[in-house]
Amino acid sequence: MGATGDLGGTVARMLLSQNKIVRCLIRDKSQTQPLVQAGAQTLIGDLKDPGSLKTACKDVEVVITTANSQKRGGPDNYQTVDLQGNRNLIDAAKTAGAKQFIFVSASSADPNSPVPLLQAKGKTEEYLRDSGLAYTIVAPNAFMDIWVADTVGFPAIHRRPVTLVGEGRRKHSWVSVQDVAKTMIKSVNNPKAMNKRLVVGGPEPLSFLQIIEIYERLLGRKIVVNHASPGQPIPDYPEYLVSLLPSFDMFDSPIDMTDFVRTFDIQLTSVEEFAKKMISATP
Repeated sequence: MGATGDLGGTVARMLLSQNKIVRCLIRDKSQTQPLVQAGAQTLIGDLKDPGSLKTACKDVEVVITTANSQKRGGPDNYQTVDLQGNRNLIDAAKTAGAKQFIFVSASSADPNSPVPLLQAKGKTEEYLRDSGLAYTIVAPNAFMDIWVADTVGFPAIHRRPVTLVGEGRRKHSWVSVQDVAKTMIKSVNNPKAMNKRLVVGGPEPLSFLQIIEIYERLLGRKIVVNHASPGQPIPDYPEYLVSLLPSFDMFDSPIDMTDFVRTFDIQLTSVEEFAKKMISATP
């Protein structure tokens, strides 16, 4: 579930490259062709439709979901997708006799969080643990592919000002989509990942201001930085970004990844490595 998104698509392609049989639940028929061409089975359905989930989970050993409502809208929201939709999927997987359920949460997920997305993910974690299914909760810190790229990278590369909500001094262990996807792949049927919550971050915690310094060094020029207050409109920034950016100025989230790297043998991507690739790939 979520195979048409960045993370879900990466996971699906990695599994297919290992000659695994992959069935993808797709909401829009127009999105099936790339997955079919890559060798995946596709099935039209929706987390809001329990009947489609029952069909999707039939004879499936491992259920993997990366789906969320963050960039959707309308009937797809935190309540219908991230909370009730995930519960529907967990119920369907249990009924089908799945041997493992891999759920992508967030490192700061909390059933009592004031942030709706993090609250829904926290409640889903509780529901999954109580379901009786063998599970792996992959809880990444903030994705550099989204938060670093959209907040700093794209504006900086295109010579626009970077706008931060707050001071931008809080440090977070930004993680790449590729590294989270690798974690999910290495979790499949892995006793070291079974019934575990795996918090995944990058190799070092950095603040937005430090990230801006990295882009300045790589681009060879200064970047104009503006600071906004929570709730203040930010031109040219997507709404989902503006609504969640204030949370990054509320706390630090450093993660010691030493044991994780040793256990799962994953070489974590640094923000500087990510920035170099982003700059080189931008016309």
